[in-house]
Amino acid sequence: MDGIADMGGTPGWGPVRPPRRDEPVFEEPWQGRAFALASLSGRIAFGGVNLDAFRHGLERLDRAAYLDEGYYGRWLNGAELMLTDSAVLAPGAIRARARNLRGERVEEPPIPEPAVPDYAPSAEGSLRPVDRPPAFAVGERVRTKAMSVPGHTRLPGYARGHTGIVEVVQPSFVLPDTNAHFQGENPQYVYSVRFDARELWGADAEPFAVTADLFENYLEATS
Repeated sequence: MDGIADMGGTPGWGPVRPPRRDEPVFEEPWQGRAFALASLSGRIAFGGVNLDAFRHGLERLDRAAYLDEGYYGRWLNGAELMLTDSAVLAPGAIRARARNLRGERVEEPPIPEPAVPDYAPSAEGSLRPVDRPPAFAVGERVRTKAMSVPGHTRLPGYARGHTGIVEVVQPSFVLPDTNAHFQGENPQYVYSVRFDARELWGADAEPFAVTADLFENYLEATS
C-alpha cells in the first residue's frame, strides 16, 4: 500500500548511517521486551506466525506512530493495532491500563470477543513449490507494473513502472500481497532484477545499480 512505510527511494530523509560494528542487538532493555511483545502479539492476533500480516500492520500506522518513537516503538504501536484489529484488545485498553498503573482511576473498556483469523500456514517458512517453470529468464528485460495497491505489497513505489534486467531467478515463495490478508499463499517465483539508478530517478541520478527481489506478479515482459 502507499503510505509512510514506503519511504525507500524518496528524498528528504538525510544520509544513511551504517550501523556501528560494536552495535548491540538492543540499545536499551525495553527494546528487547518490545521485540518479544510484538512477536507474541502477532502470533495471538493472527492465530499463528504471519510475517506479511505483521508488516501490513506496521505500514498501516499513521506517520506519528510510525516515526516518532523509533524502530521498536513502531513495533509496539503495530502490536496494539494488530491486537485491536483482531478484537483481542478493545480500542483504548492499553492507554487506560497505563493510566491506572500511574495511579489514575479510569474505567477500562470491557474485553471484547476475539475475532482471530482462521489461519494456518501450509508449511514452515515461506518457501513453497510450484508446478510450472519461471515466466522470466536470467538476462531477460522486464518491466515492473505501474500499479497502486490498496493493501500490502512488496513492490516499492520507486520501482513501479520501470525497466530492469533479471539477474537471478530465485525459488518460489509465499506471495505477501495475498498472505498478509489471509487470502491464500499463492506461491510465485521471485526474481532479482537490476535497475540503473537513472532509470529509477532520472538522468541526474548518480550512476549506480539497484537490485530488487520482485515477485513474478509484479513483472511483465517488455515486448
